[in-house]
Amino acid sequence: MFSGPRLRQSFRRPQAWFVTLFCAWWVLLAVFYLFPGIDIAVAQSFFHPIDCGANTVAGRICGSFAYSSEGILIALRKFFFYLPVVVAIVILMLLLENLQHHGATYDAGKTRRYSIALTAFLLGPYVLVNLILKTISGRSRPYNTDLFGGTEFFTAAGTFHGSCVNNCSFISGEAASAGWLVCLVVLLPARLRPVVGPPLLLLCLVPASLRLSFGGHYLSDVILGFLSSAVVYAGVASYFEMTQTQKKHR
Repeated sequence: MFSGPRLRQSFRRPQAWFVTLFCAWWVLLAVFYLFPGIDIAVAQSFFHPIDCGANTVAGRICGSFAYSSEGILIALRKFFFYLPVVVAIVILMLLLENLQHHGATYDAGKTRRYSIALTAFLLGPYVLVNLILKTISGRSRPYNTDLFGGTEFFTAAGTFHGSCVNNCSFISGEAASAGWLVCLVVLLPARLRPVVGPPLLLLCLVPASLRLSFGGHYLSDVILGFLSSAVVYAGVASYFEMTQTQKKHR
């Protein structure tokens, strides 16, 4: 068993974070897979049903996710949609600026931290989420399913046999990008992380909440998307640390 100090010491290394977050991701996926009613209930709380009228097919559900038509919320979503890309460009510029230094002015630590952040952004929200999972998951978005006025059928998280063929619901790319922004707290000095971390986390929950209220994603898509970036970030950091250790022992 780990004592308190030893446990805290172990979590100063990215490997411990990676294993913990990776396991947590799969546990959450199992919960949403076994209890799909959680996703349906949360989506229903944002759905506003209406009378379909006399000429509608029996059993059809009519209505909409009303928040998706609110102008201020649409503008807010666009802001958060592009924010991670802007931040990634800024980090890239900082990396390039640091690489121009030589000798005593060169900061190897900055190069490592910026490289981890950019690699995690590319491998997480872009490759893992948008290029792979959203292409092969087959999960239809809430507003496309017959539960919420659409024509496609609902599938539980992790089933991979839905009717969606591209840009599917599992998992949320925007939530993954927001999760990556939260991970950037590690770029700050240690003394600032407890101060900046909590408000940054709350701020980055906004785009995730918008995807829920718009009917664009289920709760599982949002939570697993958000957490996926933390898993990838910790995994990339672990890889960088292992390669650095190997170089020192050569």
